[in-house]
Amino acid sequence: MTAPARYTPDVEQLRPDEAETVAELNAAFDTVLETTAEDYGHAVRAVHAKAHAILEGTLTIDAGLPFELAQGLFATPGEHKVMMRISTNPGDILDDAISLPRGLAIKVFDVDGERLPGAEGRTQDFIMVNGKVFQARDAKAFARNLKLLARTTDRAEGGKKLLSAVLRGVTSALGAIGIESPALNTLGGAPNVDPVGETYYSATPFRYGDHIAKFSIAPVAPGLKERTGAIIDTAGRRDAIRETVRDELRSIAGEWEFRVQLARDLSRQPVEDATVEWDEAEAPFVRVGTIRTIAQDSWDPQRVEQVNEQLRFSVWTGLAAHRPLGNINRARRDTYRHSADFRQRVNRCPIHEPA
Repeated sequence: MTAPARYTPDVEQLRPDEAETVAELNAAFDTVLETTAEDYGHAVRAVHAKAHAILEGTLTIDAGLPFELAQGLFATPGEHKVMMRISTNPGDILDDAISLPRGLAIKVFDVDGERLPGAEGRTQDFIMVNGKVFQARDAKAFARNLKLLARTTDRAEGGKKLLSAVLRGVTSALGAIGIESPALNTLGGAPNVDPVGETYYSATPFRYGDHIAKFSIAPVAPGLKERTGAIIDTAGRRDAIRETVRDELRSIAGEWEFRVQLARDLSRQPVEDATVEWDEAEAPFVRVGTIRTIAQDSWDPQRVEQVNEQLRFSVWTGLAAHRPLGNINRARRDTYRHSADFRQRVNRCPIHEPA
């Protein structure tokens, strides 16, 4: 197999209009944030507003990793406490009958090492979705999509339910011939799957010490794997996902593999185009650690309050060794902070990284 590509700063190609694009993104996020804050009397996240489960667990980093994998956080074997937040991606809190991609945010505690600029605390965040690629090639395209989605915030849920049902049929037909559409999934065409059985991906690339990588977390516990692809019945239950997951995780001990996919040919595993899937035959995912959770209440009120209201998740919270790469990730630096600052200001609840 080809040796992993080496990280150097010139793997990124900065664009002259990136500040302008960030301003467009923040303006679109403001539409979502201000509308939902007025509706709910409380500010919520601009994306992934609706959480379905909050879990506490442990990340165990594998011992004896080869040098190319023993990088950054994963250079030192050991255990770290983690918090996990399962969600769906819109900025408004919708009926679960509107089926959307699943998200998983992970915060790893007690992480030592050189920090990214502005990254306070001793934590490392990973943000993933249950799709291998990002919905837009770059931040400019994402801004165009977000403007359209922002206009649907606060619109009648009945219409969104009908659209979601239609789009699920379209994506199912496309799936039968081997085609997946991230754009249709984002509009409500995603299968309404149980999130505990899903495999999650970073979708965008990151520095991995001396190398470049994407991340993934995959269920390995039997109780989770048997839920892979399971469809949740949402009829008459606005919060069906949360209720289903809560019932399941009260008796299931969770276990997921944390995996790394090292780029080996930057012409085939590009940094700047987030819509390109990295072929696993050329760049396989390899386990570097395991996340485990005991059976627990995944909607414990105290934990929900702590994570939903007092914490933020950002790909720019963490180590310099895991610097986010590419145009999409560069745009996320200011927009994530912008959303968190809005919540903090409106809710008058400080958001900070744990000491």
